[in-house]
Amino acid sequence: MTGPIDALVERVDSALAGFLDARTASLAEVGKDLEPVAQAARAFVLDGGKRLRPSFAYWGWRTVRAASADDRALVTAAASLELLHACALVHDDVMDASQLRRGRPAAHAAFAALHRASGWTGDPDVFGTAAAILLGDLLLSWADAMFTAAGLAAADLPRTRQVWDDMRELVMAGQYLDVLVQARGEFSAEDALRVAKFKTSKYTVEGPLHLGAAAAGASPEVFAVLSEYGLPLGEAFQLRDDVLGVFGDPSRTGKPAGDDLLEGKRTLLVALAMGQASAAQAGLLRRYLGDRAMAADQVAELRAVIVSTGALDQVEHRIALRADEARKSLRTDAVSDDARAALDGLVTAATERHT
Repeated sequence: MTGPIDALVERVDSALAGFLDARTASLAEVGKDLEPVAQAARAFVLDGGKRLRPSFAYWGWRTVRAASADDRALVTAAASLELLHACALVHDDVMDASQLRRGRPAAHAAFAALHRASGWTGDPDVFGTAAAILLGDLLLSWADAMFTAAGLAAADLPRTRQVWDDMRELVMAGQYLDVLVQARGEFSAEDALRVAKFKTSKYTVEGPLHLGAAAAGASPEVFAVLSEYGLPLGEAFQLRDDVLGVFGDPSRTGKPAGDDLLEGKRTLLVALAMGQASAAQAGLLRRYLGDRAMAADQVAELRAVIVSTGALDQVEHRIALRADEARKSLRTDAVSDDARAALDGLVTAATERHT
């Protein structure tokens, strides 16, 4: 039987498909040259994704609104978060020089392949990067257009718009922190957790929850409860991402084995491992981390360091603690029973996943 979260995902997908149909038609008026851009946008947004951000937005709204309330405008506004996220992913792949996303070529890699197949002049990789940046910018503009046209109640729109604007700022700020920490090349647990807070907690979980709550005209008490739930869960979500980035199954993550090690990500896993490593282990981390030419056996060596130092166990323990903290925050009358049950289920979806 389809549950409430599954039913919501279907509605979000339908809203996105309808919006992208209209935008594809609009691009077609420019000419056939825009077809690859429209196809890339549709594929990126519609083929994959867990729809967690729209789900958090919807259940933030349902903390105070009844199931019988008209939620069509809210679902459309929540769906626009997927376009914002798609923008971030396209740009993230460019910055990380990632070649795969969800088991398919990343946008910049796909555009570079188009250049090569077409026999055009110039550097295919430069073209691919430029096209992907523009695709991400287009998705960002579409996200704003979809949110603006959602038709949220005028009385609640100013506060909802402020949450939306804050989210767009935070995703860029958090991404810059991630790039900066990686460039510094240090192994700081504090820096890793700061990136997790601003790149993920406030943008992936707390922001969408507040968006829904603002659209519902929620009280300050509800916003406080949603922050108590969203911030620890957002950290746990990012830490699960970090574990999957090192130990995930490529057939499920759609990324190469040990992708975060190849990219040199300064995650909490790596910071804790370095802090507890022997001299030989620390040497391995410094030598190979960020080496995209790393062989499979070298990836395995770095994984072994992370396991043997206890870093993996520590991160798994922290994920469990943060998930439990999020669940405990829901023990309040400020959240409706059905919203509490759905938000509890989203803790599992966010932290006990394989993709």
